[in-house]
Amino acid sequence: MLTFFVIVPVLIAVFLYMLPSNKGAKFLALLFQSALTAFAFYLVLSVRSEPITVFVGTYDDVLGIILRADALAAAFVMLTTFIFLLVSVYTFNEEESRTFWFLLFILEAALIGLFFTRDMFNVFVLAEVSTVVIAVLLMFDRGKRNMFFGMVLLMVNVIAMQFYLLGLGYIYMLTGVMDMAYATERISAMNRADVVLPYALIMTTIGFKCALIPFLSWTPKVRVYPKAPTAVMAILSGLQIKSAIYLFLRFQDIFDIVAPHQLFLVIGIIASLFGAFMAICQTDIRMILAYHTISQVGLIIIGISAGNYYSYIGGLYHIIGHAMFKVPLFLSSGIIVHSYGTGDVYKVRGVLKRMPLVGIGSIAAVLGITGAPLFIGSISKYFISYDVPPLFNAITIIISLGTIISFIKYSYIFFGHSNLKGDIPVAEKCRTIPTLVLGIVCLVGGIFGTLFIDFLFHAQVSISISGYIQKSGIYVLSVVAGFLIYKKLIKGNAALVRFGAVNFNFKTVCLAMSAFFALILVTVSFL
Repeated sequence: MLTFFVIVPVLIAVFLYMLPSNKGAKFLALLFQSALTAFAFYLVLSVRSEPITVFVGTYDDVLGIILRADALAAAFVMLTTFIFLLVSVYTFNEEESRTFWFLLFILEAALIGLFFTRDMFNVFVLAEVSTVVIAVLLMFDRGKRNMFFGMVLLMVNVIAMQFYLLGLGYIYMLTGVMDMAYATERISAMNRADVVLPYALIMTTIGFKCALIPFLSWTPKVRVYPKAPTAVMAILSGLQIKSAIYLFLRFQDIFDIVAPHQLFLVIGIIASLFGAFMAICQTDIRMILAYHTISQVGLIIIGISAGNYYSYIGGLYHIIGHAMFKVPLFLSSGIIVHSYGTGDVYKVRGVLKRMPLVGIGSIAAVLGITGAPLFIGSISKYFISYDVPPLFNAITIIISLGTIISFIKYSYIFFGHSNLKGDIPVAEKCRTIPTLVLGIVCLVGGIFGTLFIDFLFHAQVSISISGYIQKSGIYVLSVVAGFLIYKKLIKGNAALVRFGAVNFNFKTVCLAMSAFFALILVTVSFL
């Protein structure tokens, strides 16, 4: 069953590339992708009793390729298949190239394989495959600027993965295995000092992939530029970065004897505050969304590093929620930019009147990401800040306030009057479906949040009515405060715009990775 999830996207990719009838092939591909999504839901139910393990080939134990699906892996696979289904619907009339569709489903296969594999070297291979595919998709337009951004992404990722490869070699030298389960068992019995170096090496790569390295402005800038396909931007922000968070969770468990949870709690706070502030400084709607990817990932890391069961569950649910509201925001931004001819947040107006379905889906996503009551973000943020110290709670409120301020700026695009005449082009009307569907999920995932959490992660949690009302009151006050701050301090502030344009070159990124490695190494060594 598990091999089926990896093979089917590859077969769809080959099928799309070989068939001459592009339109008919895409219909069949959507049908197969729908079936794969349905099986992913079934997989989530199947692993509730016990994980599923498959030995690929004739080798047993650690010599063979082992695929394993537990509740966490199954939830990530379900998220992947669902998002790829909606992105495929969105791209149906936008992209006619068979090569594009081939690469899209190869990327899906690589991500699913990464979630299932139990072999740490296979993680390296699949991560590299997904990076190469993403880079090619970014360079798909073949313009000079596209080629530049794609090559920068490749080169920086090559350097980042060398840290992982060195750490992996060190682990193999110490344990003699590449299997995660066996490595976990053997590392737990080792001297703590022996595994500090491989842990620091591997977590540097994962921290880079998660965009956790502080002040890493290249992450949104290299992934969001005018010629990048909208579907690729949505997958990058809403899905691919989740693979790095998944690896973060897995390797924190493997290296539990040395994992500095408090350090990552602080790093998560810095990343989240930095991402929210940089989003406030942006004037392009896609750059606002891109910087909020860093902010929301930081919030996820805060939740899973807080050492609190409810906060951990909140962090896991925020992974799902982030995809549910970030993907429709990126997809709708593609429609808006194409229709208006600009992504300037001060020039786009009247989206709700000009394209009502896109506006409704986007507003639902905005309410989700800001944590509005009854929406999915309110549930995950409620659990992240559940039963935590006052200082920790105050920090999460400040992070949420930063998110609210930037989306107050963003939300002006929905109202007012547009100078453009006519409705959106007919070809784009089918692209409103994914945005609207995910907007509905943002609401349903909030109303039935605890049921969703039980279904996805097999975790039983409850919500205090009085506590939720208190959080809702804080949200309302934050909206009022955010509106006043935006009006008095943010709107038209040229200094913030100049700060938001700060850029980091290739050398700076490499130095940041080295500093991140040194920080982890020193912290773990002396704690």
